[in-house]
Amino acid sequence: MSSDKERLAAQRDVAVNRRARHDYFIEETVEAGLVLSGSEVKSLRAGKAQLKDSHARIHRGEMWLFSAHISEYSPAAQFGHDPTRSRKLLLHRREIDRLEGKVRERGLTLVPLRIYFKHGRAKVELGLARGKKLYDKRESIKERETRREMDRAMKG
Repeated sequence: MSSDKERLAAQRDVAVNRRARHDYFIEETVEAGLVLSGSEVKSLRAGKAQLKDSHARIHRGEMWLFSAHISEYSPAAQFGHDPTRSRKLLLHRREIDRLEGKVRERGLTLVPLRIYFKHGRAKVELGLARGKKLYDKRESIKERETRREMDRAMKG
């Protein structure tokens, strides 16, 4: 039990992509490191990041995170960074090759689910995802509503 508490204390979510689980079926998750500048790290520690409309892609054998918005850190304005620049992700070669095969073969996409700190290092959790159709989304909403009603009935 203490290891769970230590794990939760060591990980602190900075940004969560809530739309990802609504718009995609997440088949698998992968943890990757982020290559960041100093002002980006300070901005992340302040909790100023958004994953809305961001995605990961393999380009020339390297994994990159595109369109993730990390706000500028105002005290470092002179040495600041571009908020939506592409950021390199750190993964082992085997992992990149395996993910590239799945993306090509099965038409899956890589969607960032959350950014968090783990033992002082910025990490991003990527989901290997398949897009939901409109009827899938409706079905998910219906299931959630049914579950809520059952919980209310059990309480009352």
